Amino acid sequence: MSINATLFVQAIVFLLLVLFTMKFVWPPIAKALDERAQKIAAGLAAAEKAKAELASANQRVEQELVKSRNETTNLLADAERRAQQIVEEAKGRATVEANKIVVAAQAEAEQQSVRAREALREQVAALAVKGAEQILRKEVNAGVHADLLDRLKTEL
Repeated sequence: MSINATLFVQAIVFLLLVLFTMKFVWPPIAKALDERAQKIAAGLAAAEKAKAELASANQRVEQELVKSRNETTNLLADAERRAQQIVEEAKGRATVEANKIVVAAQAEAEQQSVRAREALREQVAALAVKGAEQILRKEVNAGVHADLLDRLKTEL
């Protein structure tokens, strides 16, 4: 065999190998590479989608936090207003009760004053009768002179 024939046969074998590889080996490899590229692309798309969903979820969480903070602030403000209202109501009731006590005390003092005046009038009337008795040196009958004593009481 000559070197030309060997080169020619090797070229034919090489061509057959290339054709065989292109026909039977290359398509499954290309298909596997395409599938892998699609999986990678799908994974990247899913990662981007998940990233966007995460950002959206973070925004929703932040909105809910702001909302709950606002609600908490409102509830605290309402509680403080209610506490202030309760304090004011208690002050009002205490003031009304104090006024009632003052009025009752004034009425009691007035009654005691009237009773003291009446007792004093009676004592003064008795003293006046005793004084008049001593001046007249005779006994004055209190039952007979009741009208005179009543007038004397009202004058005093």
